[in-house]
Amino acid sequence: MAETDSTITQETLSGETQNKPANNISFSIWPPTERTRDAVINRLIESLSTPSVLSKRYGTLPHEEASVTAKLIEEEAFNAAGSTANGDGDGIEILEVYSKEISKRMIDTVKSRSVDASEPSSTSGLTEQVSSAETES
Repeated sequence: MAETDSTITQETLSGETQNKPANNISFSIWPPTERTRDAVINRLIESLSTPSVLSKRYGTLPHEEASVTAKLIEEEAFNAAGSTANGDGDGIEILEVYSKEISKRMIDTVKSRSVDASEPSSTSGLTEQVSSAETES
């Protein structure tokens, strides 16, 4: 009986190894699904419109403005990353470009908005300083 069990086990094992699929499984993470892109947009809206490390330095955007800006940032980043696509690999490099483009564009947006918002007050402050200096002379 032990010999029969051994034979069955060997046949089962050899059958399992023959039926295993080849290790040629491929997957691609580019382009991201619409659901993933929507999640990125929602996260951008949250980052731009709610208190965060970013908003402490540059301020927040109103929700509607953040929504429009987030969609624009994501679309521009998607197009920029897509233009670098070469079709090789699983898309990791393209996804990295996409992520960097989103970050860069988000920072550029809040910086430019912060500069735009501070220019009138800094200009008026400069005007006041010049006026007071002229008065003292």
